[in-house]
Amino acid sequence: MYARILGFATVATCLAMPVFAAVTLGDAAGSYTISPAGSSIRFSIGKLGGGGFDGAFARFKGSIRIDNSDVGRSRVNITIFPESVGTGQSRIDAFLRSDAVFDAANNPEIQFRSTSVKRTGETSALITGRLTARGKTFPEKFTAELSGLKAGTIKFHVTGKVLRSRYGMDVGTPIYSNVVDFDMTLTGRRG
Repeated sequence: MYARILGFATVATCLAMPVFAAVTLGDAAGSYTISPAGSSIRFSIGKLGGGGFDGAFARFKGSIRIDNSDVGRSRVNITIFPESVGTGQSRIDAFLRSDAVFDAANNPEIQFRSTSVKRTGETSALITGRLTARGKTFPEKFTAELSGLKAGTIKFHVTGKVLRSRYGMDVGTPIYSNVVDFDMTLTGRRG
């Protein structure tokens, strides 16, 4: 278990099952639609000297397809609607929606489309994809841990780091970090 935890800390992206669940990747195979109920897409940006801010997107959609016979053919597609960003501070929310950051009026969607899934263990994989925001597209990686599977529902904990300057959102650097830390819970329903 400790080796598995240490492995998660060093692997850029993976899917994993808790040992006690005794569920195999074959049990999770299938197509799922991401459900807003039980899902969240959160992020944080650090600040020089400490602090920073946390936020979340209230609106998003997507799909997950796990191919048991060839994990490399598995797919993840997520669309985030940046006008739904919320930090709990209306002034910051308005600034993030503005043309200085997301430019939500002209760029209403942020998209992630997986391009490869590489199995790294019995129930883990390295997921790489193309992230598009503000008309710019770059490869990104995310770590996903399979944290639940029951009655046609699957749940993942997903983390990753994205450099916001690549997407023309570098306002405030270096006072605010260029690195955006993502922490997501994605619940999918089979179908």
